Amino acid sequence: MAIEPGAPTYKAATDALDAGKEAQGENILKQILETHTDDKSEESLRQRELALMRLGQLYRDQKDATKLAEAVRSSRSLMASIAKAKTAKLIRTLIDYFGEIPNSSETQIAVTRENIEWAKSEKRIFLKQNLETRLIGLLFDTRRYREALPLIDALLRELKRLDDKMILTEVHLLESKVNHAIANLPKAKASLTSARTAANAIYCPPLLQAQLDMQSGVLHAEDKDYTTAYSYFFETLEGLSSQEDARAPLALKYMLLCKIMLNLADDVGAIIEGKLAQKYAGRDVEAMKAVARAHEERSLEHFEQALADYKAELSNDPIIRNHLSALYDTLLEQNLLRIIEPYSRVEISHVASTVRQPVRDVETKLSQMILDKVFHGILDQGAGCLVVFDEPVEDTTYEASLDTLKHVSTVVDSLAAKAKRLS
Repeated sequence: MAIEPGAPTYKAATDALDAGKEAQGENILKQILETHTDDKSEESLRQRELALMRLGQLYRDQKDATKLAEAVRSSRSLMASIAKAKTAKLIRTLIDYFGEIPNSSETQIAVTRENIEWAKSEKRIFLKQNLETRLIGLLFDTRRYREALPLIDALLRELKRLDDKMILTEVHLLESKVNHAIANLPKAKASLTSARTAANAIYCPPLLQAQLDMQSGVLHAEDKDYTTAYSYFFETLEGLSSQEDARAPLALKYMLLCKIMLNLADDVGAIIEGKLAQKYAGRDVEAMKAVARAHEERSLEHFEQALADYKAELSNDPIIRNHLSALYDTLLEQNLLRIIEPYSRVEISHVASTVRQPVRDVETKLSQMILDKVFHGILDQGAGCLVVFDEPVEDTTYEASLDTLKHVSTVVDSLAAKAKRLS
């Protein structure tokens, strides 16, 4: 059945929107979706698909999560009329629009759950699996790791029966990320291996391959193998950059982190000046430059200043935050060793004022260093002093005496055995 003359059209809606008449354009788009719901002709369905996507884009641009959620819910009759593969793409695209709306995570998760239930009722297995994968990703992004794990286990059991390698790769990758986030590194590594095994059996899209490389780099960095991690992050940057993906600057940031952790601050400048990195210049890169400079100068003050000046860039990402925390700890330890080296007895307050840290924090760190046998000494808390001992020289006399007695015991036992045989 053809579209009736005078009926609202997608072109009329876009003309109104392009002219800045958002309310009029919105009304026309809604009319297209609400009229001719029984018309299953190709032209009618195409008009409604276009109207739905444009309406979703409008609400995304208006940052209106409530209206976007309502648009997704009201599109069920359209979704039931079009091809299943196209349905999955439409719903995932609409749900992804929430990602550009601030503070809409809960709405996005709720809408995703609703559509999973609808897909189950319609027996749309492929759509259900796609949406469950997206839901796991959303739970990971909102750091609800314990909620994600049961979903991952259930979905993996189902996918292994169906042998869908593409979604299997995505879910194993998410499983690796979730387990890394809860510090279950052995499981994170095993999941990544499973993801790569599944990916090797199919054509792996560039973006998915880049995500696999990114996760490999993250796990190698956890093992302090920053050289290998750097190589993976470089591959990630190339892959994401070729696809113009917004996550490319993060890969560059991780590359710079690896060079800093390897104490190769000079390389940071060279990387930033490179052709590939220059297009991603910004506060993230400036933040890593500031950290590299502070680390090169062995300056706790400049390190803390960098953390304060670039708090959002350095503290919001747990991976960056954890590695910089370890780096700061190492830098503090090196500074403390340099300060106490000339002394056999020194006031803790003097050490604290020299490194410009609270006395309590310095005392705690010195205590930890003594327990870890970084140096030998004791804390005289009554006097507020640190007493430093010389490195103890191992006396071999005691060990030699024990060794001699052991041999004497062996000889005596041997002689006693011989005497017993003679008698």
